[in-house]
Amino acid sequence: MDMDGVLVHEEHLIPGADVFVSELRENGIGFMVLTNNSIYTPRDLRARLRRSGLDIPEESIWTSALATARFLREQRPGGSAYVVGESGLTTALHSIGYVLTDRDPDYVVLGETRTYSFEAITRAIRLVESGARFIATNPDEKGPSREGSLPATGAVAALIERATGRAPYYVGKPNPLMMRSALRALGAHSENTLMIGDRMDTDVRSGLEAGLQSLLVLSGISGRQTAELFPYRPTKVLDSVADLVGHTRDPFGEQASAHGEAQRV
Repeated sequence: MDMDGVLVHEEHLIPGADVFVSELRENGIGFMVLTNNSIYTPRDLRARLRRSGLDIPEESIWTSALATARFLREQRPGGSAYVVGESGLTTALHSIGYVLTDRDPDYVVLGETRTYSFEAITRAIRLVESGARFIATNPDEKGPSREGSLPATGAVAALIERATGRAPYYVGKPNPLMMRSALRALGAHSENTLMIGDRMDTDVRSGLEAGLQSLLVLSGISGRQTAELFPYRPTKVLDSVADLVGHTRDPFGEQASAHGEAQRV
């Protein structure tokens, strides 16, 4: 399941999310909380979620930063990168043995930050122009806050792409690569896993392309009318995860008999 818009809004619990997570545990249903936000480490996110009233273990949190680190480890072990981002991304890259440098790096890796620096973006542009491979943790152009929208990784990536003529490779949702890496971390298979998200363009699409059934909740970005604009549809639309309380073993009702009971979320 996605985190922002599904379980919390910033640091505020979405009503019923705590009961939903408790029921998953009581029923022995494994789950993974995914986020395209690369700012925080799983430890940081666990602490933030606990303040919201949710106790999610670190091993049940999968970020675009972790997915990016796994991808780079498989592509070029022991490489180097110039990073524009926060501790969630730098910690993930350090953990795979990457050297972080602004001197002839193998990659420029762009992640999320609330303090994008013109100097850092300029340096990233020049390194990409010099031959560094361009990676971005996620394509989200904006994110929510209590005050309104915030520019996100995709918006800054578009700036660098426009300046260099080089498009980044996005690792996070909707790239099914992130979904498959999360499935491996969860020890699950797409046939008996479903994706819960609040965005058609990332959550539902990534679930679809990874072969998962999907639930769209209307507690975040996408509304019911917005969902109708896309050429693909979620398996089911709900107001929020609170609607799943009492139905975690059979989230699709009669559809479960046709598709098989979902074992993991």
